[in-house]
Amino acid sequence: MKKLIPVLAIVLIIAGIFGSTYNKLQVKDEDVNQAWAQVENTMQRRADLIPNLVETVKGYAKHEEDVFTKVTEARSAVKAASTPKEYAAANEQMDQAVKNINVVAEAYPELKADSNFANLQAELAGTENRIAVERKRYNEAVADFNKSVKRFPTNIVAKMLGFSQREYFQAAPGAEKVPEVKF
Repeated sequence: MKKLIPVLAIVLIIAGIFGSTYNKLQVKDEDVNQAWAQVENTMQRRADLIPNLVETVKGYAKHEEDVFTKVTEARSAVKAASTPKEYAAANEQMDQAVKNINVVAEAYPELKADSNFANLQAELAGTENRIAVERKRYNEAVADFNKSVKRFPTNIVAKMLGFSQREYFQAAPGAEKVPEVKF
């Protein structure tokens, strides 16, 4: 019986460490999931806002059909995306479409003066800022999770339970270049 007590103590300590590590990983994994859901939420807000902006611009620029087609395609790409990589690509497509709307707006001074257009542009700018903040928060949650998954002894438990590093949200290639606006 006396020999069994140290063995039981060791088993309980290992089980406690294992359980504690599992719980920490679950919390961090859920933090990443929540942060990603918020990125999707703000990107959906933008996708919902874009059609209103497009309809406002359409009223002034009926012959700029190509711009509106690209916006519709970009919105569809955002809705169809499911991974950070797909969202980054769809986001780049949406950025280009929004830039094209702004070029159309510059070509129609009376459109720029329209209060509905101005309000929608302000909402869109605010949404873009929200998206940037949520991407940052997501990447912070991923970094925290990935650090945990890599650290010893957590990495042993993580491998046993199937936890692996998560993917960061990264900008599309070429996003570092300043956009060129031509009239």
